[in-house]
Amino acid sequence: MHNFIYVTASSKEEAEKIAKIMLEKKLAACVNIFPIKSYFWWEGKIEEAEEYAMIIKTRAEKFSKIREEVKAAHSYTVPCICAIPIERGLKEFLDWIDEIVEV
Repeated sequence: MHNFIYVTASSKEEAEKIAKIMLEKKLAACVNIFPIKSYFWWEGKIEEAEEYAMIIKTRAEKFSKIREEVKAAHSYTVPCICAIPIERGLKEFLDWIDEIVEV
């Protein structure tokens, strides 16, 4: 099984740092990074922030290790780290993930 892991970061630099960790440790085959505007509750009030979102393309069994690595590298007290199962996909794409991500 495969997952997209959705993670947000405080800056482009932080997102790039996390992406490089994922790739260097072969925890992901690819990481997409894009700017987003976030509105959220924090400490009793509504906040807004410019953030960067990441979609980490990986094998499902890597979630725990990815969560550990992201938490260690992340600046947030409570970072968003959520797994989205890939129920179906192009076989060649999923095979590519399997080739890159070490079991």
